[in-house]
Amino acid sequence: MSTGGLLRWAPRLTLALLVVPVAAGLLGTVIPAFSQDAKGLRALLDWPGLPRAAILSLTTGVAATALSLAVTLLLVASLWGTRAFALIQHMLAPLLSVPHAAAALGLAFLIAPSGWIVRLVSPWATGWALPPDLLILNDPYGLSLTLGLVTKEVPFLFLMALAALPQTDVTRRINVAQSLGAGRVAAFVISVFPSLYRQLRLPVYAVLAYSMTAVEMAMILGPTRPYTLSVQVVIWMADPMLTGRATASAGAILQLALVGLALGLWVGSERLARRLLVYLAEAGLRAHGLDPVARWVAVVAGALTSGALILGLAGLAVWSVAGLWQFPDVLPESLTLRTWLRAAPDLVSTGGVTLGIAALATALSLALVLACLEAEHRFALLPGSGALWVLYLPLLVPQVAFLPGLQIAALRSGAEGHWVAVSAAHMVFVLPYVFLSLAPAYRAWDSRIAVAGMALGATPSRVFWRLRLPMVLRPVLTAAAVGGAVSVGQYLPTLLIGGGRIETLTTEAVALSSGGNRRLIGAYALLQMILPAVGFALALLVPALLFRNRRGMSVAS
Repeated sequence: MSTGGLLRWAPRLTLALLVVPVAAGLLGTVIPAFSQDAKGLRALLDWPGLPRAAILSLTTGVAATALSLAVTLLLVASLWGTRAFALIQHMLAPLLSVPHAAAALGLAFLIAPSGWIVRLVSPWATGWALPPDLLILNDPYGLSLTLGLVTKEVPFLFLMALAALPQTDVTRRINVAQSLGAGRVAAFVISVFPSLYRQLRLPVYAVLAYSMTAVEMAMILGPTRPYTLSVQVVIWMADPMLTGRATASAGAILQLALVGLALGLWVGSERLARRLLVYLAEAGLRAHGLDPVARWVAVVAGALTSGALILGLAGLAVWSVAGLWQFPDVLPESLTLRTWLRAAPDLVSTGGVTLGIAALATALSLALVLACLEAEHRFALLPGSGALWVLYLPLLVPQVAFLPGLQIAALRSGAEGHWVAVSAAHMVFVLPYVFLSLAPAYRAWDSRIAVAGMALGATPSRVFWRLRLPMVLRPVLTAAAVGGAVSVGQYLPTLLIGGGRIETLTTEAVALSSGGNRRLIGAYALLQMILPAVGFALALLVPALLFRNRRGMSVAS
């Protein structure tokens, strides 16, 4: 088959790789739940913690999504075009590269009764000689979990907003609205927000689905009596006697139904918000007095979310090299590399497995995405809204709803426990992020360059390899870094498809979180954060070195 024929099949193959695993996994989850006279469903309904676990999943997910969206929109509305906004843009890559488990562990070290916040306050305000008896982590209302989710989802939604803003003509719309007497925030709400939210709808749905079903963050920060429903499903799946599989399947189906319910409620709130916006526009909203307050709140909210993440990660780094560090000392008495030296063999081995899985999943995803985008260009394909929904499918359907079914399929086929199978499972989640990261820059490339190249006798393939790919190298490497970061942070696919036999930095960090060795936890979580950060650094350095004498050939990511 010719290169052109292969390219024509690339979009179909990519969509199939997203749809088939999700559909097969859902089928493999549904069957055990309703087999043997619905034994699993009856066991689930008999579990006394079910109402509380379901409510926790719903409330923490909806609250985290609403807060993340509110902070993101407030930052854009109040700070667009300012130096602070440019600073936030530069901080995005480091914040996005932090895996969810590392972020949760860092936040836990920060807000725990013996964490940095209490240590900083104690000498001056409280005089505590011992950590206070306060239930901050694993609180029964999921407040710590909600905070952790917000710190990770705000950077993601902000990145999606940055990608969507150029399509909203934000500067001109705000200027026109302000010329008619509206304040800055009012101008944004009336003229920019409706078109911006249309671009953000699917990312917001993905954040809602993840926040309701997060496993690794819920295991570290969430309630324990009972756990959130998604965590309890994983506990049932891990039952060595296999007696909880049917119950886990029923719980996964219920979790999927809860996500569907939350999405339905969210869509209903969108309609109410639309009517409210129409009313405000017709009423001639001005709200000049809201601008300074909104800017102050935006700065504080942005500083709290980013500061909590940064300070938490700094705490991980300090704990990994801490000697004696007694409460209420703000810093350890000494620094030592003893923990790193003792754990070096395991860290190298586990880090190598993590890197290998991420490299394979990212490389295959990047190849498919490049083939799809090149097919769009060569054959003038216009992906519709249906293709976009398919692209978001693995992000909208809860992992806990279809991965148990995939685990059963992997077990029966003999693939469970193999790192290649784990890479394939990671690819289902890596591919959408790689596509979303690369597509805008790839589509923005000036096609007249290709016309000029072919006029000089170059084939379409030569144009791709010698012109287009070098000129979009930075976006390609950035997309690869994003894919690598997503793979490194995958917990549930590694745990279930790996059958507990594939150890990555994420699975080990989450497993260690239940113990008391903060130094070892810090080492694993810090290395888990370093790997994606190196990927983003290479994405910036490699093009700069290659094009140091040919800067006109590169484009911004």
